[in-house]
This record gives sequence, C-alpha cells and structure tokens, in this order.
Amino acid sequence: MARIEARLQSLGLVLPPPTQPPPGVVLPFHFVHVIGRRALISGHGPQSADGAFALPLGKLGRELTVEQGYVAARLTALSILGSLQRELGDLDRIAGWVRVFGMVNSAAGFNRQPSVINGFSDLILELFGPELGAHSRSAVGLAELPFDIPVEIEGEVELRP
Repeated sequence: MARIEARLQSLGLVLPPPTQPPPGVVLPFHFVHVIGRRALISGHGPQSADGAFALPLGKLGRELTVEQGYVAARLTALSILGSLQRELGDLDRIAGWVRVFGMVNSAAGFNRQPSVINGFSDLILELFGPELGAHSRSAVGLAELPFDIPVEIEGEVELRP
C-alpha cells in the first residue's frame, strides 16, 4: 500500500468521490491540471462522504465558528487529495506541496482566516510530514464563496519525475 494511502487509513480518513455540484450547475474545468512536474489544483470546497458539499454552510463569524471553519478546511484537504489521487493514481507521486491559497467566506469584521485554513495545513503536514508537506500559504476573507461554502482552497504541488 502506498505511504500516504496507508497514513490516511491509519487516521481513519476516507477520500470523497468527485464533487457533486448542485443540480443545473456545470463545472467546465479540470479539478487538477498537470503540466510537466506541476499539478495545479482548482478551488475545492469541503465535501461529505457522498460528494455533496459538506454542511454547515455559511459565513465564518456569523453562522459558523472558527472550529467549524477548521473542520471545513480539513474536509477541503480531503477533497483536494481525492482529486489528486484520481488524477495522479498515487498520492506518493507528490514530491512536495508548493503553495496553498485559502479563501474563507467571512462576515464583516471576521479576521481569523489563518486559524480556519490551519485545518488544511495541519492535515497536509500530518500526512506528508514537515518536508514534503511544507507549503507557502495565503488565507484571505471574501464576502461570498460559491454555493455559500465556508472555505475554498486551491494550490499547487510538485510531482516526482
């Protein structure tokens, strides 16, 4: 069994299936686009086990707490890893995490976006370790995110030759 897959299993984590957008919504892009030794990761949101957007939905600092946002960011990491596994065939092909851009659906005055996106970073570091999992990161607040999801994250990884 691959190292990252074994690590996920040891933590009791399961990668979700492809995202199931709401009825009538078309998503005409690749969730992961491989160019040479780079995999560019489109924005992902938190998913439930069936592929739908995970609940709760809403804004941090209004409907959701920092703790709920942290869980949403962690679920978003699993969503991204699911897309990477489907595209790459093996998460052990990842040579390193390059950058992460975390967007938080924020109510006016909410300024704890880094604490929310830590849910993503903490899981990636736990799975990949401090060297491969290390990444540059931004965590910003936005007035709205698609479908009222609390977190959206995009990024880039380097692939093994």
